[in-house]
Amino acid sequence: MRRRARHHEDASIDISPLIDMVFILLIFFMVSTTFVKDMKIDIERPGAASATPASTKSLRINIDSSANVFVNGNPVRPWMVQSRVREFLENADQKSVLVVTDRRVPADKLVEIVDQCRLGGATEVGVATEKEAGG
Repeated sequence: MRRRARHHEDASIDISPLIDMVFILLIFFMVSTTFVKDMKIDIERPGAASATPASTKSLRINIDSSANVFVNGNPVRPWMVQSRVREFLENADQKSVLVVTDRRVPADKLVEIVDQCRLGGATEVGVATEKEAGG
């Protein structure tokens, strides 16, 4: 009678490929993630002697020198401002909007945007000057 030799194999799992995949995924997500950036619109704000700092909780609407309108950094058409303001103010405790505009924007364009903000439900609509917007 022969005895069979018993071979004891190590029952562990090699996790080095798993670690490699985790690092590859980590690098992929780090490279593909878009980071939040401030608005880089070149705006010359008007000055005012009675300016005070604006609330950081208010919705910001930017109008650049070409009369392009941006709501919280996203470009929108002027007729869409009312619905965007309404959407933002649904969950906001403070119903204020700050319009940051270039000094070269025509007054009728500014009045149109302020009017759209009020129709959207804003109780306070302010126009930012150099001191208010941090300029």
